[in-house]
Amino acid sequence: MSLSPEALYWQLGNLLAEIPELAGPPTPETNQWIERAFELVELAGGLADKIQLRVATENLDGMLRARNAQTIRAIVQRALAKAELNAPPESQGAFIVANTAFDAFAAVRKVLATAEAEVLLVDRNADAKALTDFAVLAPDRVVVRVLADRATRKISLQSATQRWVRQFGGARPLFVRLAATGTVRDTLILVDGAKAWALGQSFGRLAKVDYTTLVRIPAEAASSLIAAYAATWDAADPLLES
Repeated sequence: MSLSPEALYWQLGNLLAEIPELAGPPTPETNQWIERAFELVELAGGLADKIQLRVATENLDGMLRARNAQTIRAIVQRALAKAELNAPPESQGAFIVANTAFDAFAAVRKVLATAEAEVLLVDRNADAKALTDFAVLAPDRVVVRVLADRATRKISLQSATQRWVRQFGGARPLFVRLAATGTVRDTLILVDGAKAWALGQSFGRLAKVDYTTLVRIPAEAASSLIAAYAATWDAADPLLES
């Protein structure tokens, strides 16, 4: 099998974004993921990594399953880093891998820092942490919007929104809306109505997980996604009555 440098980069990135629970019981999905990992790691040009990957996968059923699962993930991450070096400049940086909660915060900060006019945080389970831990990372004067699911409305989100408005007022505009149940299915950061990033976890869970990914959605798909959530936003109800 042969892939262009760009295709290899995107496939490795998507592989990491879809990583199964390797330390859990084996499943057909896990086995398929591992087979794909072998193919892509080999294409990335790492013979030593391929050998180490083989050893780690053959020992996933042993006492050191968790350690071998970490090894597999690290190998695929190295392959992604190699592939990124050969990918076109416009594709580089499309996948941010966070191995710790600190990495996750830094990744979100990096994306939010690019905003010039507005950001929309989409998270059906948004709670106070979406504001106190992440929305606050947006640059001053950038309009922050948060879209959550009405069915998972949390009192903490309402309280945090009220505190934000009292503290920042018009200096840091914030708008929070609740969409019809079932219409918010993703966790996203939409920047300036032009760029879209998908998170592997809800904002409220990022501090509790030891691994997640932040994936920049390709321009064509991002355009459709941004338009869809713009319509969802327009149909949603404000969290706070004006």
